Amino acid sequence: MHELSIVMSIVDLATAQAAKHEAIAIEEIELDIGCLTSIEMDSFEFAWKQGIKQTILENATRKINRIEGKARCSDCGTYFNMLQLYDSCPQCNSHLAEIISGKELKVKSLVLPD
Repeated sequence: MHELSIVMSIVDLATAQAAKHEAIAIEEIELDIGCLTSIEMDSFEFAWKQGIKQTILENATRKINRIEGKARCSDCGTYFNMLQLYDSCPQCNSHLAEIISGKELKVKSLVLPD
């Protein structure tokens, strides 16, 4: 389950950022997770619950922004929404596309106590 390693990387990043500001807790964490990532959200949720135990994120409020998949067809230039990574262009049926959004995986913000 690679979701657990992702969660542990998020914990490490949050811990390092909190230490830079001499904080012992994090009140809120906001994540951007694209719909075209290979993250299975049920598995991520399970891994999150297990991975944050006894860490700086244990009592933090978590907000997840799901970023829609969007692409531009490399053949005809049509912009379109993608539900899956290899969706074809609705205009010309080409599978060659430049992904514009939907592969994000980042910590957007951390809120530290005053």
